[in-house]
Amino acid sequence: MTGPFVERPRWSCALGGALAAAGNIPRTVPILHAGPGCAGNFAWTSNGAAGLQVTGQCLALSVPSTNLQEQEVVFGGVDRLREEIREAMAIMEGDLYFVLTGCLPEVIGDDALAVADELSTPEAPVILASTPGFKGDSYLGYGEVLKTLVERAVRRSRPQKDLANVWGIPPGMDPFWRGNLEGIRGLLGLLGIRANMLFGPAAGPRAVRRAGAAAVNVVVSGLYGTEAAELFADLHGTPWIEAPLPYGAAASERFLKAAGRAFRIPPSRVRRAIEAAGRAHYEALEPAVDLLSDMESQRHVAVIGDANHAPALAAFAREDLGWAPELTVIVNDLGPGQRERLRAHWERTGVPVPENLVFASDAAAIREAALKVWPDGGGGPYRDPRRPAFVAGSSLDRPLAAELGAGHLSVSYPVANRAVLTRGYTGYSGGLALTEDLVSACIAGR
Repeated sequence: MTGPFVERPRWSCALGGALAAAGNIPRTVPILHAGPGCAGNFAWTSNGAAGLQVTGQCLALSVPSTNLQEQEVVFGGVDRLREEIREAMAIMEGDLYFVLTGCLPEVIGDDALAVADELSTPEAPVILASTPGFKGDSYLGYGEVLKTLVERAVRRSRPQKDLANVWGIPPGMDPFWRGNLEGIRGLLGLLGIRANMLFGPAAGPRAVRRAGAAAVNVVVSGLYGTEAAELFADLHGTPWIEAPLPYGAAASERFLKAAGRAFRIPPSRVRRAIEAAGRAHYEALEPAVDLLSDMESQRHVAVIGDANHAPALAAFAREDLGWAPELTVIVNDLGPGQRERLRAHWERTGVPVPENLVFASDAAAIREAALKVWPDGGGGPYRDPRRPAFVAGSSLDRPLAAELGAGHLSVSYPVANRAVLTRGYTGYSGGLALTEDLVSACIAGR
């Protein structure tokens, strides 16, 4: 953090991230052991920040919660938790009940894990993740849910040589997470690899139990889910690979080569898959080539997003569109060790390292970084042709784009001005969708 507070934060707390993750496992009932109002606050945060994705099977205002009051703070809240779990199991049908702890029970020292274990049965398992808000941000909450699933829900199984678990895309914090997961499923399918997703419509407790049969865990991030992958390797001996978020053709090619190596697929087969997918991709792109190359569509762009989106978007802009990413801002509150780990991840995986990279969580600091690159802002009627003609970021970056005289598209959390259902930007088809959205934003005023 740049100070005692963050102006216009781009995440919620650990409990919010954990709720978005657990609540998007089908047939799973998340149960909050937290103070009053937490679930409601997360519901409206998602509604205004994740492309209107406010509800799920048991999300938004339908989440069971202990809503701890003064009595529980003084005398302890385990009895209240026991009551809430029993009532939730009686009223809400599920195959898995996932208890998530907030700040209050963690501060007063409730043994919530003992209560979860007491009420857990083989027919209706109850598991718990420690996710108080003071522990970290929503990305950490996603990681805690993953680690809990690995420890308490994944069954040891004989590896299936064509099965991969895919992690690293936090539901909600990536507003395009559903489409992005499906794009990755499609990429792996080009090589005959079956993708096992723990979140989303195609997932569920069966997918969680099946995760133990994966031959490889594929983590499409340098930070999110890596600790769970390491834990999985310790418990099950399953290897894992880092594969950055594959936005567009160039990144998809890198992804397929990495997956091919991990699954020991002959390079000739990988090459044929890349050539076939690339041919279809560029045939679809061909009608717009003149527009992209000759009609002032080459842009100097500022990219603002989390540690997954920002480098992926910057690489896509440079490699697929021929745009010049003049500024890349990563908005996560990362310590020096995490920043170095992220840089090492880019070097290992071949991601083009952003040239002008800034780590900034605060809106004022992001604006300051942009004005250092473009000190005259919009520049009036006689603008520098290198001015930022586009800002790819979140809804919070629209005022900055207007100040710089630039176009704008919300592509990273929070997204309040777009409805996102199945849209995603991963893979070859996702790259076409991203091209459509970016170029459409440039020419919308014509």
